[in-house]
Amino acid sequence: MIESLHSPHVGRVKALIGSRGVKERSESSLFVAEGIQALREALTCQQGPAIETLYLSPSGIDRITGLDVTEVNVVEVTDAVMQAMTSTVTPQGIVMVCSIPSYQLSDISITPDSFFIYLDRIQDPGNAGTILRSADAFGARAIITSPHSVDMYSPKVVRSTAGSLWHIPVFESMELSTLLSELKNPECIVLSSHASESIVDFRASGPCVAVFGNEGAGTSSSELAVTARTVAIPMSGQAESLNLSAAASIVMFTLSRPSHG
Repeated sequence: MIESLHSPHVGRVKALIGSRGVKERSESSLFVAEGIQALREALTCQQGPAIETLYLSPSGIDRITGLDVTEVNVVEVTDAVMQAMTSTVTPQGIVMVCSIPSYQLSDISITPDSFFIYLDRIQDPGNAGTILRSADAFGARAIITSPHSVDMYSPKVVRSTAGSLWHIPVFESMELSTLLSELKNPECIVLSSHASESIVDFRASGPCVAVFGNEGAGTSSSELAVTARTVAIPMSGQAESLNLSAAASIVMFTLSRPSHG
């Protein structure tokens, strides 16, 4: 059992979740996930991030009763060491160092009903994680982020995905033009409050990419330099706009219907 707060294990985990974590994660292709839900998904999913090291405190060992970790590299630590390793106020005693998967768009099975989510300069980790979770729930084929978007493997994003990070491929820092080219020019839609077409009435003629822009600045098809249909979410109430992740969930639910409606 590791008892020292100066252990290399502690330093390594803290480097992956600290202020320089983006650089550390990029260079090592590793990230940190916490909690029983993430562990359960990591153990049961055949795809997605693989566990390199599982750190357990005494309370964490109590929580994993019933889970088979015999094939995992388990390192036991004290509660104090676990506290130093985590980014949460009340840790569950379960921390994993996992590999960042390398996916290929060409490996994804695409049908006429397939849709993809493109996040353009998204900055809020909670929004990004929630959108990924909704994308998993509604059957999106993949999440793709633009350059200068939030790191999808940062602790806050990982926590917000509630385990869905193991179910859906993520491609980071890809230009939209590159994505559309690789997908052989699918239909592209962008949300706009000024659009005349409602998302409820939207019908795609084949695979579709839904683009969601920065929380404050938004995104327009002209900014992206692509030909895209603009669609709006009809709102009968008094709110001027929706939270980004709420709007994205509505769009994804609509796209998930057979033949996009």
